[in-house]
Amino acid sequence: MESSIRLGRIAGIPIGIHYTWLFAFALVAWSLAVGFFPLNYPGWAPLTYWITGVVAALGLFACVLLHELSHSLVALARGHGVHSITLFIFGGVSNIAQESEEPADEFLISVVGPLTSFVLAAVFWGLVQLVPAGHSPLGALLAYLAVINLLLGAFNLLPGFPLDGGRVLRSIVWALTGSLRRATEVASYVGQGFGFLLIFWGVWQLLSGNFLGGLWIAFIGWFLNGAAETIRQQQVLRERLRGVRVAELMNPRPPIASPSLSVQDFVCTHVMREGHRAMLVEDEAGRLLGIVSITDAREVPQDNWATTPVGAIMTRMPLKTVAPDTDLADALQVLAENGLNQLPVLSDGRAVGLLTRADIMRYLQLREELNLRGAGGARSQVAAPGSGADRVAQGPAAAPPR
Repeated sequence: MESSIRLGRIAGIPIGIHYTWLFAFALVAWSLAVGFFPLNYPGWAPLTYWITGVVAALGLFACVLLHELSHSLVALARGHGVHSITLFIFGGVSNIAQESEEPADEFLISVVGPLTSFVLAAVFWGLVQLVPAGHSPLGALLAYLAVINLLLGAFNLLPGFPLDGGRVLRSIVWALTGSLRRATEVASYVGQGFGFLLIFWGVWQLLSGNFLGGLWIAFIGWFLNGAAETIRQQQVLRERLRGVRVAELMNPRPPIASPSLSVQDFVCTHVMREGHRAMLVEDEAGRLLGIVSITDAREVPQDNWATTPVGAIMTRMPLKTVAPDTDLADALQVLAENGLNQLPVLSDGRAVGLLTRADIMRYLQLREELNLRGAGGARSQVAAPGSGADRVAQGPAAAPPR
């Protein structure tokens, strides 16, 4: 997730907070300090309510982090890569490198999160029993964390995508039908149903006078509804690209630049005149050194373009790359996860092509216009109807910059 503040690493996994987390933290701390604790534990000093509210909010998000960490650790144990864990306004998200290949993996990775929350609820409830004064700030804090973890685990077990329960449901339907696409459709539609229910409930709360609570519930429902629909569309897209190799869409004659090429020549000649958004940078022996794009050029003051070589601003090796026989769905995932617009295609360590988002979008557009289904015999004709240079030239209109 972009716009995050890096906090550190746990078990090698980068941990960060999205800027929306700051709003969520402030809202939770405020609601606890002025609402929950004064209502349930009267008689404390005002400062005590605020200190307890802030500590409880930090404890809540620490428990969310443990919830997400459990997902990530099981994913690592099942052979998946984990890019990061990010806390944001609705809780947390584990950025796992790839989708599960087996229903069992999906089930285990998903179910461990709610189970972790239930274990935390039991631990905090046990600690409550050890506190002599149940109405003390410490007892109140432990009781709150016990209840909130119980609710967190129960809410995440609701069988609606993209909640953990929705992923559990998808793994079960996947195992029964053998179709990931069918399972994703079922789980996402159920997820949208829960989303709409939350929206209606939130609106009802708004009309009943609970403005802040109703708005929050409706906002969560809106988020779940949109996320479920997006995931379903992504799965359909992956199905359309499955079975198509990168070699069928890549530009086999990508534009090549010398590291001594000036930024001015790159922009004026290759970008503005020829329409290339990016160029591979190679030395005289043909070894790939990096890639330069218009994003890199934008970082250089225009007055310095003539004296700045692209070798000074390029993104250097190692780069995110793919092989010619990589499945196009996997290549698109690499592009999306890393926020890239193009990928060098390497074979035996040498650049043999360049794949861009524009290539993929053009392929999908042609499939739609020709009403093609599956990745059958007509695939090759659709994948490369024109020259590679023509496809790259469409980049500025078809995809955002790297």
